[in-house]
Amino acid sequence: MEIRERLSSLAAKIEAQGDSIETEEATKNAFVMPFISLVLGYDVFNPQEVIPEFTADVGTKGTAPGLVDTRGLC
Repeated sequence: MEIRERLSSLAAKIEAQGDSIETEEATKNAFVMPFISLVLGYDVFNPQEVIPEFTADVGTKGTAPGLVDTRGLC
């Protein structure tokens, strides 16, 4: 399945389930982790590929949690 198809499939899931998601954790589990895993191709359970709650120094605005590209793809 190509990236466009994977993204379309996840978008349909978000449309169908979006109203039932009420917390940040539910959003992460239902949408963010599948996006990182199924669309981008990372193993979200491998700390060598994805570092959860990674804090990056972004200068004067403090810190921002995000995804770290440990595979060097981006």
